[in-house]
Amino acid sequence: MTILLIILHVIVCILLITLILIQRGRGSGLVESFAGVESMFGTKTNVFLTKTTTVLSIIFFFTCLSLAIIAVRQSKSLLANVKPAATTSTTAPTAQTAAQPQETPKADQK
Repeated sequence: MTILLIILHVIVCILLITLILIQRGRGSGLVESFAGVESMFGTKTNVFLTKTTTVLSIIFFFTCLSLAIIAVRQSKSLLANVKPAATTSTTAPTAQTAAQPQETPKADQK
């Protein structure tokens, strides 16, 4: 169920980004570059894109909300199985090496 919601969420995100970029704004948007979009939807292109953006944003909201609820119910992160990159640090001594007594050099006896 979680995988299905994540896939749906990603698809909705990509479609939402695309639709927002295509819509006309102050700079005329990318719809000027796509002359076929205007002929495909006719003169009501702006109305269609606005309604589709509204529907996709509602779906986006509900997928975000349901993924958050699933994460809380599982009481773990959705990315808990992802292993972080291993880092090696030699600057701080470990507790085991810090607990070992240091040998002091013996002075020459006369």
